[in-house]
Amino acid sequence: MRIGLIGAGGIARAHLPGWLELGARVSVYTVDGSARKLAAEYAGREVTAVADLDTLLADCTAVDICTPTPTHKELALAAVAAGRHVVCEKPLALNAPDAEEMAAAAEAAGVRLHPAHVVRYFPAYAAMQQAVERGELGDLAVLRFTRGGARPQWASWFADPAMSGGVIMDLMVHDIDVARWIAGDVVRVHAQTRGVEHATGGAEAEVVSATAVLTHVSGAISHITGLWGLPDQQFRTTFRIAGSEGLLRHDSTSVPGYRITAQGVRAANEGIPSSPMTESPYLSELREFAASWEEGGRAPRVGARDGIEAVRIAEAAVESSRTGRAIEIGTSRAAGTAGIPAATKEVTR
Repeated sequence: MRIGLIGAGGIARAHLPGWLELGARVSVYTVDGSARKLAAEYAGREVTAVADLDTLLADCTAVDICTPTPTHKELALAAVAAGRHVVCEKPLALNAPDAEEMAAAAEAAGVRLHPAHVVRYFPAYAAMQQAVERGELGDLAVLRFTRGGARPQWASWFADPAMSGGVIMDLMVHDIDVARWIAGDVVRVHAQTRGVEHATGGAEAEVVSATAVLTHVSGAISHITGLWGLPDQQFRTTFRIAGSEGLLRHDSTSVPGYRITAQGVRAANEGIPSSPMTESPYLSELREFAASWEEGGRAPRVGARDGIEAVRIAEAAVESSRTGRAIEIGTSRAAGTAGIPAATKEVTR
Protein backbone atom coordinates (compact mmCIF):
# COMPACT_ATOMS: atom_id res chain seq x y z
CA MET A 1 0.00 0.00 0.00
CA ARG A 2 1.37 3.39 -1.04
CA ILE A 3 0.04 6.49 0.68
CA GLY A 4 0.52 10.09 -0.39
CA LEU A 5 0.40 12.22 2.77
CA ILE A 6 -0.17 15.93 2.20
CA GLY A 7 0.77 18.01 5.22
CA ALA A 8 3.23 17.67 8.10
CA GLY A 9 1.37 19.26 11.02
CA GLY A 10 -0.26 17.74 14.08
CA ILE A 11 -2.85 15.61 12.31
CA ALA A 12 -0.36 14.38 9.70
CA ARG A 13 1.86 13.30 12.59
CA ALA A 14 -1.10 11.41 14.11
CA HIS A 15 -1.89 9.66 10.83
CA LEU A 16 1.65 8.75 9.76
CA PRO A 17 2.34 6.16 12.52
CA GLY A 18 -0.98 4.53 11.66
CA TRP A 19 -0.06 4.12 8.01
CA LEU A 20 3.32 2.67 8.96
CA GLU A 21 1.64 0.25 11.36
CA LEU A 22 -0.49 -0.91 8.43
CA GLY A 23 2.66 -1.57 6.39
CA ALA A 24 2.25 1.34 4.00
CA ARG A 25 5.00 3.14 2.15
CA VAL A 26 4.39 6.87 2.64
CA SER A 27 5.34 9.84 0.46
CA VAL A 28 4.96 13.27 2.10
CA TYR A 29 4.40 16.58 0.32
CA THR A 30 4.11 20.10 1.73
CA VAL A 31 4.39 23.51 0.10
CA ASP A 32 6.73 24.88 2.79
CA GLY A 33 9.39 22.19 2.81
CA SER A 34 8.36 20.73 6.17
CA ALA A 35 7.89 17.34 4.49
CA ARG A 36 11.66 16.87 4.50
CA LYS A 37 11.82 17.45 8.25
CA LEU A 38 9.02 14.97 8.93
CA ALA A 39 10.61 12.33 6.69
CA ALA A 40 13.94 12.82 8.46
CA GLU A 41 12.28 12.04 11.80
CA TYR A 42 11.36 8.63 10.34
CA ALA A 43 14.76 7.87 8.84
CA GLY A 44 15.06 4.17 8.15
CA ARG A 45 11.30 3.77 7.73
CA GLU A 46 9.31 3.77 4.50
CA VAL A 47 8.79 7.57 4.55
CA THR A 48 10.10 9.88 1.85
CA ALA A 49 9.55 13.55 1.02
CA VAL A 50 8.59 14.48 -2.55
CA ALA A 51 9.06 17.82 -4.25
CA ASP A 52 5.66 18.34 -5.86
CA LEU A 53 2.05 17.16 -5.92
CA ASP A 54 2.31 15.48 -9.33
CA THR A 55 5.10 13.24 -8.09
CA LEU A 56 3.05 12.28 -5.04
CA LEU A 57 -0.06 11.51 -7.10
CA ALA A 58 1.87 9.41 -9.62
CA ASP A 59 2.93 6.84 -7.07
CA CYS A 60 0.26 6.20 -4.45
CA THR A 61 -2.81 4.10 -3.76
CA ALA A 62 -4.56 6.82 -1.78
CA VAL A 63 -4.03 10.41 -0.71
CA ASP A 64 -4.35 11.54 2.91
CA ILE A 65 -5.11 15.28 3.11
CA CYS A 66 -3.96 16.78 6.43
CA THR A 67 -3.80 20.45 5.46
CA PRO A 68 -5.75 23.61 6.41
CA THR A 69 -9.44 23.39 5.54
CA PRO A 70 -9.45 25.92 2.64
CA THR A 71 -7.06 23.66 0.69
CA HIS A 72 -9.12 20.47 0.98
CA LYS A 73 -11.29 20.85 -2.09
CA GLU A 74 -8.53 21.61 -4.59
CA LEU A 75 -6.30 18.82 -3.30
CA ALA A 76 -9.13 16.28 -3.16
CA LEU A 77 -10.25 17.04 -6.72
CA ALA A 78 -6.66 16.66 -7.95
CA ALA A 79 -6.33 13.30 -6.20
CA VAL A 80 -9.67 12.07 -7.50
CA ALA A 81 -8.75 13.13 -11.05
CA ALA A 82 -5.65 10.95 -10.69
CA GLY A 83 -7.86 8.01 -9.69
CA ARG A 84 -6.79 7.92 -6.05
CA HIS A 85 -8.87 7.21 -2.98
CA VAL A 86 -8.94 10.19 -0.63
CA VAL A 87 -8.82 10.45 3.15
CA CYS A 88 -9.58 14.05 4.09
CA GLU A 89 -9.37 15.64 7.49
CA LYS A 90 -12.49 17.20 8.93
CA PRO A 91 -14.29 19.28 7.92
CA LEU A 92 -14.37 18.24 4.27
CA ALA A 93 -14.87 21.88 3.28
CA LEU A 94 -16.13 25.18 4.67
CA ASN A 95 -19.48 24.87 2.89
CA ALA A 96 -21.79 22.08 1.78
CA PRO A 97 -21.68 22.79 -1.99
CA ASP A 98 -17.89 22.33 -2.01
CA ALA A 99 -18.19 19.12 0.03
CA GLU A 100 -20.86 17.84 -2.38
CA GLU A 101 -18.63 18.63 -5.36
CA MET A 102 -15.78 16.64 -3.80
CA ALA A 103 -18.04 13.66 -3.12
CA ALA A 104 -19.66 13.77 -6.57
CA ALA A 105 -16.25 13.80 -8.25
CA ALA A 106 -15.10 10.80 -6.20
CA GLU A 107 -18.26 8.88 -7.03
CA ALA A 108 -17.93 9.64 -10.74
CA ALA A 109 -14.29 8.50 -10.68
CA GLY A 110 -15.12 5.28 -8.84
CA VAL A 111 -12.92 6.07 -5.85
CA ARG A 112 -13.73 6.56 -2.18
CA LEU A 113 -13.81 9.82 -0.24
CA HIS A 114 -13.30 9.27 3.49
CA PRO A 115 -14.00 12.15 5.89
CA ALA A 116 -11.65 11.62 8.84
CA HIS A 117 -14.21 11.99 11.64
CA VAL A 118 -11.98 10.17 14.11
CA VAL A 119 -14.22 10.67 17.16
CA ARG A 120 -16.40 7.82 15.86
CA TYR A 121 -13.40 5.57 16.55
CA PHE A 122 -12.75 6.64 20.15
CA PRO A 123 -13.77 3.74 22.42
CA ALA A 124 -16.35 5.60 24.53
CA TYR A 125 -18.14 7.05 21.49
CA ALA A 126 -18.08 3.77 19.58
CA ALA A 127 -19.46 1.92 22.62
CA MET A 128 -22.16 4.56 23.05
CA GLN A 129 -23.25 4.23 19.42
CA GLN A 130 -23.39 0.45 19.71
CA ALA A 131 -25.54 0.70 22.85
CA VAL A 132 -27.95 3.04 21.06
CA GLU A 133 -28.04 0.76 18.02
CA ARG A 134 -28.90 -2.22 20.23
CA GLY A 135 -31.81 -0.25 21.66
CA GLU A 136 -30.47 -0.24 25.21
CA LEU A 137 -31.48 3.40 25.76
CA GLY A 138 -34.88 3.12 24.09
CA ASP A 139 -36.06 6.16 22.13
CA LEU A 140 -33.48 8.94 22.31
CA ALA A 141 -34.70 12.19 23.87
CA VAL A 142 -31.87 14.58 24.76
CA LEU A 143 -28.20 14.33 23.82
CA ARG A 144 -25.54 16.64 25.30
CA PHE A 145 -21.98 16.94 24.06
CA THR A 146 -19.15 19.21 25.18
CA ARG A 147 -15.64 19.63 23.73
CA GLY A 148 -13.08 22.21 24.75
CA GLY A 149 -9.44 23.03 25.25
CA ALA A 150 -6.87 25.75 24.78
CA ARG A 151 -7.52 27.94 21.77
CA PRO A 152 -5.30 26.70 18.90
CA GLN A 153 -2.48 29.17 18.30
CA TRP A 154 0.18 26.96 16.69
CA ALA A 155 -1.04 27.95 13.19
CA SER A 156 -2.31 31.39 12.23
CA TRP A 157 -5.15 30.19 10.01
CA PHE A 158 -7.18 29.02 13.03
CA ALA A 159 -7.56 32.66 14.08
CA ASP A 160 -9.38 33.57 10.85
CA PRO A 161 -12.95 32.20 10.72
CA ALA A 162 -12.93 32.64 6.94
CA MET A 163 -10.26 29.93 6.82
CA SER A 164 -11.05 27.69 9.81
CA GLY A 165 -14.81 28.21 10.11
CA GLY A 166 -14.27 29.17 13.74
CA VAL A 167 -15.01 27.12 16.81
CA ILE A 168 -18.23 25.66 15.35
CA MET A 169 -16.85 24.39 12.04
CA ASP A 170 -13.39 23.42 13.26
CA LEU A 171 -14.07 21.99 16.73
CA MET A 172 -17.78 21.35 17.22
CA VAL A 173 -18.11 19.58 13.85
CA HIS A 174 -16.83 16.47 15.67
CA ASP A 175 -19.84 16.34 17.99
CA ILE A 176 -22.21 17.52 15.26
CA ASP A 177 -21.17 14.44 13.30
CA VAL A 178 -21.56 12.14 16.32
CA ALA A 179 -24.99 13.59 17.19
CA ARG A 180 -26.23 12.88 13.67
CA TRP A 181 -24.60 9.42 13.74
CA ILE A 182 -26.47 8.60 16.95
CA ALA A 183 -29.81 10.40 16.56
CA GLY A 184 -30.20 10.73 12.78
CA ASP A 185 -30.59 13.59 10.36
CA VAL A 186 -31.04 17.16 11.56
CA VAL A 187 -33.82 19.47 10.40
CA ARG A 188 -33.31 22.59 12.53
CA VAL A 189 -30.32 24.37 14.09
CA HIS A 190 -30.08 27.26 16.50
CA ALA A 191 -26.64 28.45 17.66
CA GLN A 192 -24.90 31.21 19.54
CA THR A 193 -21.23 32.20 19.80
CA ARG A 194 -19.59 34.24 22.56
CA GLY A 195 -16.22 35.96 22.23
CA VAL A 196 -14.21 37.30 19.29
CA GLU A 197 -13.20 34.57 16.89
CA HIS A 198 -10.99 36.67 14.61
CA ALA A 199 -7.59 37.31 16.21
CA THR A 200 -5.62 40.11 14.54
CA GLY A 201 -2.02 41.24 14.74
CA GLY A 202 -0.21 40.41 17.94
CA ALA A 203 -3.31 40.68 20.11
CA GLU A 204 -3.84 37.82 22.53
CA ALA A 205 -6.54 35.49 21.24
CA GLU A 206 -9.74 35.67 23.25
CA VAL A 207 -11.73 32.84 24.77
CA VAL A 208 -14.50 31.75 22.41
CA SER A 209 -17.43 29.49 23.23
CA ALA A 210 -20.42 28.37 21.21
CA THR A 211 -23.56 26.34 21.69
CA ALA A 212 -25.73 24.70 19.06
CA VAL A 213 -29.13 23.06 19.54
CA LEU A 214 -29.98 20.49 16.87
CA THR A 215 -33.48 19.16 16.26
CA HIS A 216 -33.40 15.72 14.66
CA VAL A 217 -35.99 14.20 12.31
CA SER A 218 -36.76 11.72 15.11
CA GLY A 219 -37.68 14.55 17.48
CA ALA A 220 -34.57 14.07 19.62
CA ILE A 221 -32.69 17.21 20.64
CA SER A 222 -28.90 17.54 20.74
CA HIS A 223 -27.21 20.29 22.73
CA ILE A 224 -23.56 20.82 21.69
CA THR A 225 -21.06 23.11 23.40
CA GLY A 226 -17.58 24.01 22.17
CA LEU A 227 -14.82 26.03 23.85
CA TRP A 228 -11.55 27.54 22.71
CA GLY A 229 -10.16 28.54 26.09
CA LEU A 230 -7.11 30.05 27.77
CA PRO A 231 -3.63 28.56 27.20
CA ASP A 232 -3.86 26.48 30.39
CA GLN A 233 -7.34 25.12 29.56
CA GLN A 234 -7.41 21.34 30.03
CA PHE A 235 -8.76 19.46 27.03
CA ARG A 236 -12.02 17.77 27.95
CA THR A 237 -14.90 16.04 26.19
CA THR A 238 -18.18 14.80 27.65
CA PHE A 239 -21.44 13.32 26.53
CA ARG A 240 -24.73 12.54 28.22
CA ILE A 241 -27.25 10.54 26.19
CA ALA A 242 -30.76 10.21 27.62
CA GLY A 243 -33.42 7.90 26.24
CA SER A 244 -36.72 6.42 27.35
CA GLU A 245 -34.96 3.36 28.80
CA GLY A 246 -31.69 4.66 30.15
CA LEU A 247 -28.83 7.14 30.34
CA LEU A 248 -25.20 7.01 29.24
CA ARG A 249 -22.55 9.45 30.47
CA HIS A 250 -18.87 9.96 29.70
CA ASP A 251 -16.24 12.46 30.83
CA SER A 252 -12.74 12.22 29.39
CA THR A 253 -11.17 13.74 32.51
CA SER A 254 -12.45 10.86 34.64
CA VAL A 255 -10.98 8.19 32.36
CA PRO A 256 -7.35 7.44 33.31
CA GLY A 257 -6.61 6.05 29.85
CA TYR A 258 -7.48 9.25 28.05
CA ARG A 259 -4.58 11.57 27.23
CA ILE A 260 -3.27 14.26 24.92
CA THR A 261 -0.31 13.11 22.84
CA ALA A 262 2.03 14.64 20.32
CA GLN A 263 4.58 13.22 17.91
CA GLY A 264 7.93 15.02 17.75
CA VAL A 265 8.44 18.65 18.70
CA ARG A 266 5.22 20.63 19.08
CA ALA A 267 4.19 24.21 19.65
CA ALA A 268 2.65 25.31 22.94
CA ASN A 269 -0.86 23.90 23.49
CA GLU A 270 -0.68 21.74 20.39
CA GLY A 271 -1.85 18.25 21.23
CA ILE A 272 -3.81 15.43 19.67
CA PRO A 273 -6.48 13.61 21.72
CA SER A 274 -5.73 9.92 21.90
CA SER A 275 -6.64 6.82 23.86
CA PRO A 276 -4.16 4.10 24.88
CA MET A 277 -7.01 1.92 26.18
CA THR A 278 -7.10 0.18 22.79
CA GLU A 279 -5.22 0.79 19.57
CA SER A 280 -4.97 4.39 18.41
CA PRO A 281 -8.33 5.71 17.09
CA TYR A 282 -6.37 7.16 14.16
CA LEU A 283 -5.00 3.72 13.34
CA SER A 284 -8.50 2.23 13.69
CA GLU A 285 -10.03 4.65 11.21
CA LEU A 286 -7.20 4.27 8.69
CA ARG A 287 -7.37 0.47 8.98
CA GLU A 288 -11.11 0.58 8.26
CA PHE A 289 -10.66 2.97 5.33
CA ALA A 290 -7.91 0.88 3.76
CA ALA A 291 -9.91 -2.35 4.11
CA SER A 292 -12.77 -0.78 2.14
CA TRP A 293 -10.55 -0.32 -0.93
CA GLU A 294 -10.26 -4.05 -1.43
CA GLU A 295 -12.70 -5.75 -3.76
CA GLY A 296 -15.80 -6.57 -1.75
CA GLY A 297 -14.46 -4.55 1.17
CA ARG A 298 -16.92 -3.43 3.81
CA ALA A 299 -17.90 0.25 3.82
CA PRO A 300 -16.41 2.15 6.79
CA ARG A 301 -18.59 3.59 9.54
CA VAL A 302 -18.19 7.10 8.13
CA GLY A 303 -18.81 7.95 4.48
CA ALA A 304 -18.86 10.92 2.15
CA ARG A 305 -22.47 11.79 2.92
CA ASP A 306 -21.64 11.92 6.63
CA GLY A 307 -18.94 14.45 5.88
CA ILE A 308 -21.29 16.53 3.74
CA GLU A 309 -24.05 16.59 6.34
CA ALA A 310 -21.63 17.50 9.15
CA VAL A 311 -20.51 20.49 7.09
CA ARG A 312 -24.11 21.40 6.22
CA ILE A 313 -25.19 21.38 9.87
CA ALA A 314 -22.10 23.27 11.04
CA GLU A 315 -22.57 25.82 8.26
CA ALA A 316 -26.17 26.33 9.37
CA ALA A 317 -25.00 26.73 12.97
CA VAL A 318 -22.49 29.40 11.92
CA GLU A 319 -25.26 31.22 10.04
CA SER A 320 -27.65 30.94 12.97
CA SER A 321 -25.01 32.36 15.30
CA ARG A 322 -24.44 35.26 12.89
CA THR A 323 -28.11 36.13 12.41
CA GLY A 324 -29.62 35.08 15.73
CA ARG A 325 -32.24 33.04 13.86
CA ALA A 326 -32.91 29.32 13.79
CA ILE A 327 -32.04 27.64 10.48
CA GLU A 328 -34.08 24.84 8.95
CA ILE A 329 -32.17 22.25 6.97
CA GLY A 330 -33.42 20.09 4.12
CA THR A 331 -31.16 17.03 4.21
CA SER A 332 -30.27 14.96 1.16
CA ARG A 333 -32.00 11.62 0.69
CA ALA A 334 -30.36 10.31 -2.48
CA ALA A 335 -28.91 6.82 -2.43
CA GLY A 336 -25.72 7.97 -4.18
CA THR A 337 -22.59 9.02 -2.38
CA ALA A 338 -22.95 12.73 -3.03
CA GLY A 339 -26.67 13.03 -2.48
CA ILE A 340 -28.63 15.98 -3.79
CA PRO A 341 -28.31 19.65 -2.89
CA ALA A 342 -30.24 20.56 0.24
CA ALA A 343 -31.63 23.97 0.98
CA THR A 344 -31.47 25.93 4.20
CA LYS A 345 -33.65 28.79 5.30
CA GLU A 346 -33.92 31.09 8.25
CA VAL A 347 -36.81 30.81 10.67
CA THR A 348 -38.09 33.84 12.50
CA ARG A 349 -38.49 33.06 16.18
